[in-house]
Parts: sequence; C-alpha cells; structure tokens
Amino acid sequence: MSNLPATFRAYVVDKPEGGAFTRGLRDLTPAELPPGEVTVRVAWSSVNFKDGLAAREDGRVARSYPLVPGIDLAGEVAASDDPAFQVGTEVLANGYDIGTARHGGYAELARLPAGWVVPTPEGLTARDAMAIGTAGFTAAMSVAALEERGLRPGDGPVLVTGASGGVGSAAVAILASRGHEVWAATGKADEHDRLRDLGAAGFLTRDEVTAPGRPLDSTRWAGAVDTVGSATLPFVLRTLRLGAAVASSGNASGSDLVTTVFPFILRGVALLGMDSANMAIGPRRALWGRLATDLLPRGLGDGITEVDLSAVEPALDAIVAGQARGRWVVRI
Repeated sequence: MSNLPATFRAYVVDKPEGGAFTRGLRDLTPAELPPGEVTVRVAWSSVNFKDGLAAREDGRVARSYPLVPGIDLAGEVAASDDPAFQVGTEVLANGYDIGTARHGGYAELARLPAGWVVPTPEGLTARDAMAIGTAGFTAAMSVAALEERGLRPGDGPVLVTGASGGVGSAAVAILASRGHEVWAATGKADEHDRLRDLGAAGFLTRDEVTAPGRPLDSTRWAGAVDTVGSATLPFVLRTLRLGAAVASSGNASGSDLVTTVFPFILRGVALLGMDSANMAIGPRRALWGRLATDLLPRGLGDGITEVDLSAVEPALDAIVAGQARGRWVVRI
C-alpha cells in the first residue's frame, strides 16, 4: 500500500450520532477506506438518482455514516491483494453496497472486494463506462430480459417511460440500435429531438401514460421498459399485448402500484423486476462485456453533462429535483 497517497479528496455525507447532517469535500486517509482486496484510483463516476438521495438527510438511501456516495466508479487498480487484479489494470464497479453502505465513487480512492470488481471491457474508456454507468447497465439488463423472454425486432412497438432520464435514454438507444420500434414517454417536450436522435420513433406525453384507465385498455406494446413506477406502470400493464412483458426498474414517482390482476390472468403479461444492485459478479461481468459490443447504447457520447468533484453537489440536487437530462458524469 506504500504507493497510495497519505490523503485523498472525497465528497462525504455524514450524520454523527446526536449531531447534524453535513455534506461536502474533505480529505480522507487510506486507513478510512473499508476492507477489501482491490484499491482503485478512481478517474470517473456518475450521478444517479440514488446518489442524489444518498446526499440528502431525508433520502433513506445511506445506510451508514460517514459515507462517500457514488454507486458507480471506474479507474485503475492502485493496490491489490488479489492476483487477478494487477496494479494498473483498468476496472469498474457498480451495484452491491457501493455508495450506500460503504464508500463509493466520489473520491480519488475506493477499496472494494475483488468479487465486486469488473475488468473494463475492451473498447470502453473509463469515461465511456461511466457514461453508461448503473443507468445504462440497468437499461441493458432490461432489454436483455425482454429479449430473453422472446421480444424480437419487428414484433411491434416497445414503450420506454421516463425516457428523458438516464435509464430511459439508454433504453431507447439500446432498443433502437437492436432494431426495435421504440416509443418514448416523457413529460419534457424539449427532449424529443435528443430522443429522436437516439432512435425514438414516436412519443407519448406524461398525461397519456398517467391518466386513469379501465382495468384493460386496447393492446399496444410488444414490450416495455418502465423507469417511473407507480404513475406509469399501471398504464403499461393494461396496454401490453398478449404475452408481452415490462421490465420495471424505477420508482421515481412512488413505490405504490394500483392495478388489477386482469393483465396477468387475461393477457398473460409479465412484470420483470430489474435488481441491478445485486446481480452476481459472473453475469455482471458478462453484461458489461455486452455493453461494449451488441448492447452498446447508440449515441453514447451525446448529451453527456460533465462535472468535476467540486461541482457534484449541485448535480446531486438537480437529479433529485427532476432537472437532469440524459447522463451526468463526474471527473474525479
């Protein structure tokens, strides 16, 4: 560990027992990092909704204090006790307890169990990997799940809700690149041009996907990716075609689900839950490999907002306030 700096910068949220909640940049030492076999010199991270919640006192995401948020990170190995990861190896990590119960990516150093670390796939830079991040990973996981269940290009339109957000934008881009007809649901009309460039063929307004409806409405969608939750998922379920599925990954509008059993028992639709945080490391590494090849999002470098570590706090507040467009990456 002698090659590690004596101190390093980190964005830390803290709430000592009996004390006030604080957040901001501070210096940490390597001894303050959690245990693990691989220490990473972080080059890039990203801004996710979960990161924004972790940086709020009322966010109910941080499970321990002090905490360095950042559920994604990419960089190179700075020190390793595992022969599978040599110093200098390009790596990335996302999911598990990173940025929620142990220090994450908003720091110049991070330490992780070797079983959580992914060698960066050939063809992706660290910045590319974070432009994908957990949002793109979840989108790819969703598309893969729908296709594993039988969805094929030409089957019909596929709906993506919350399409202007990180997961939604990536889902639009991946589906379109794989030849699907993609419809984007968003409340942000000024995002239509960007989403069209990513491959969206049509659009629905927020009012159309949140309005009350009958237990079953006319069938429309061969599949769907829902990133919003309670406000949109009932619409998706009651408008899926016979035997179609929706991959559900978000609760930005709330966690309640008010629906009926009719879509399931009369149309045989399926609700596929996307838990990207707890995917086993073998499938995780394989999916990251596909994100560098056949699941690479179209327009990966487009619409990226870049901030440095000193400016991450306003970005965290903006994503919770619904002001984010596309992906935000953090240059560490």
